[in-house]
Amino acid sequence: MSPPERMSASHVQLTAREFLMVCLCAEWCGVCREYRSGFEEVARQFPMLPCFWLDIEEHADALGDLEVENFPTLLIKRRQWVLFYGSMPPAAEHLRRTLAVFLEQSAEDSREYAFSNAERQRWQEDEDLLRLNHAELRQISA
Repeated sequence: MSPPERMSASHVQLTAREFLMVCLCAEWCGVCREYRSGFEEVARQFPMLPCFWLDIEEHADALGDLEVENFPTLLIKRRQWVLFYGSMPPAAEHLRRTLAVFLEQSAEDSREYAFSNAERQRWQEDEDLLRLNHAELRQISA
């Protein structure tokens, strides 16, 4: 994995525009409250990457039937493809490394990755995950 500081700035800026990152948490969750500053730090390191922090209880109606089994739960999309959906260790460095790997992929690599196993294929068919895009999330988080 290449850390983000090794990627060219222009590559990160151009590629990051195709991505979307959402952290689904709950205000009552101590782990979420502690993780938020790390999530926001990573978001600042990728300024062209749209990042959203959503409280699953505050935004329950807008999130539909999304299953959040553990916190923090992250959604990472490139274009219409869901690349990651699930809980992630609450460590900013882990998120940073994960993003760096996805940002290094070509669009074709991301598409192949999105359909590379049965779980990821199900993500591509989940209406609630597919519905969450830049415009929808801006409206939800406004």
